[in-house]
Amino acid sequence: MGGHRFYDPTGSRFGVPTFPWRMAPDGYATRRQLRAAGLRPGGQDIAAQVLWHSRRYWRMGTSPVRVAYLYRIDLAKAVRPMTPAKWAALAKANTARQVCPECRTDAGYRIPTSLGMCVTCADSPQLAA
Repeated sequence: MGGHRFYDPTGSRFGVPTFPWRMAPDGYATRRQLRAAGLRPGGQDIAAQVLWHSRRYWRMGTSPVRVAYLYRIDLAKAVRPMTPAKWAALAKANTARQVCPECRTDAGYRIPTSLGMCVTCADSPQLAA
């Protein structure tokens, strides 16, 4: 374990305590792990990181070293509850994403950003020309 190139529990080499994939000690969690537990970092700085080598990103021509930042669970705070105003704003935004900018009708689903319009308009021969 001590010879692994990403093992730096003191942070002397990477500036922050660093651990290889699946070797982080208990008491740390990523943002996603915190969220799944109903928590958020709550303004704390990054406490540690996990580094691993990814063949997938190496093939894509980007840096093959991936990073996941870790936060201390004991300093995490509860996720703020959604207020009625936040729920209303979210509903309004989702409704707006259903209106096709081309034909101005409610598509009944969120318009794909890749198309920029409803599927009916995207498949229309008049718009394809």
